Amino acid sequence: MKPVPIKPYLMRAIHEWCSDHGYTPYLVVSVRGKMQVPMEFVKNGELTLNVSYNATRNLQLTDDFVHFSARFNGVSREIVVPTGAVVSLFARETGEGMAWEPEFEEVTETDGERVTPLHPLAAVPVEAATDEVSQEAPKAADSTEGDDKPPVPPAGRGHLRVVK
Repeated sequence: MKPVPIKPYLMRAIHEWCSDHGYTPYLVVSVRGKMQVPMEFVKNGELTLNVSYNATRNLQLTDDFVHFSARFNGVSREIVVPTGAVVSLFARETGEGMAWEPEFEEVTETDGERVTPLHPLAAVPVEAATDEVSQEAPKAADSTEGDDKPPVPPAGRGHLRVVK
């Protein structure tokens, strides 16, 4: 019998801890091969994903895969990542979490077996842009771009006045 790795259990625990304390759990994935991720957001072979319940739909953190649906620039995408490709899971607000070395299994022609998701994967049509997921998922993808520019303050005086 193959020993069960502890990594998926730790991932579920950290995700639950982040959610319980109002933090935003971010998942960093080392992208290799033909993973089902939005390749246009991959930088230096890694992808950072917001995996909060507000940013995802049908999130499943199983022993073998992280599977969910999210919106990237208004387009709904199915994301499937092998658990071994997860590099870290952390709270965006505090940076607390855990990091791992990526684990990639080499599949040779003599192995004959490949791990595949249980459900067939297909493109998901664009739905109403007012969906709550559409508001959060692009932020996860944009967070990897490192905008260091502070926001421009509004011109003129403020609108508030002191009331005694």
